Amino acid sequence: MTWLITGGAGYIGAHVARAMTAAGERVVVVDNVTSGMPERLPADVALVRGSALDAELVRRVCDEHAVSGVVHLAAHKQVGESVERPELYYRDNLGGLATLLETVADAGVRRFVFSSSAAVYGNPDTGVIPESTPCAPVNPYGETKLAGEWLVRASGRAHGMATTCLRYFNVAGAAEPALADTGVFNVIPMVFDRLTRGEAPRIFGDDYPTPDGTCIRDYVHVADLAEAHLTAARRLARPGVSGDLTVNIGTGHGASVRELIDVIGEVTGIGTPAIVEPRRPGDAPRAVGATELAEKELGWTASRSVRDMIESAWAGWCLRHPEAAAH
Repeated sequence: MTWLITGGAGYIGAHVARAMTAAGERVVVVDNVTSGMPERLPADVALVRGSALDAELVRRVCDEHAVSGVVHLAAHKQVGESVERPELYYRDNLGGLATLLETVADAGVRRFVFSSSAAVYGNPDTGVIPESTPCAPVNPYGETKLAGEWLVRASGRAHGMATTCLRYFNVAGAAEPALADTGVFNVIPMVFDRLTRGEAPRIFGDDYPTPDGTCIRDYVHVADLAEAHLTAARRLARPGVSGDLTVNIGTGHGASVRELIDVIGEVTGIGTPAIVEPRRPGDAPRAVGATELAEKELGWTASRSVRDMIESAWAGWCLRHPEAAAH
């Protein structure tokens, strides 16, 4: 089989490409490199520069590389931006997915892995979130991921395509420093950024009904996430697999914001005390993914710890911000 990975030069995509090629899978990447970095990819992975929303380009790649499965990662993924620019998110994340599915189905592809998100759940009033939890996204990003799941399943039924939707929780860390996330949109790099600038980390609310009063989240190492994609792809490649599988990709355990900042202080050696600011609207006290289904259906469980994530993320941060290591 040859797997087409859309967005394969991005932070998560490059980890998936490396995990799959290291396991002996054939991979071709389509990425417009607006945020992706070609140097992240192994030298033997073919990179086609262009948009996964370009039907003609995708069809050509499918034909030239005999693509038989797709791992679709390319998408806009910033919650705040989705609130400000919902049209962009619906047009590209959802409209683009429709074009991609139609194109690859016409090309004879019958296996499809979709990068979804725990954002589909919204803020459920439950501590641990199983896949059966009613979905009620609270922002356009989550809405496009939920509607994307519906579209993937419908397309799968229409074309006899076996599909898998992976609902990621909070992704962090790096398999190696050069593959680290370059954005400052998630809590770990946001704390790194403030510490590097000599500013105190911020905690938004410390009066939640949790042991230390701060929000609890499920953090999964990006290398574990990449291995989940590999196992999902290999499951789809088995003879006789059909229909859809939708699973959470997390650890089943939570870390609070204060716990996270404490570990960051230990790892970086910068023990600047955090400051507490008012709650942000919409933050749930606790969001941790149930993982039993992923273990049962994929034989996958996360193996790396929060400290592993922070240590590897810090090594990547220092690679691009040498002034941080000077602290």
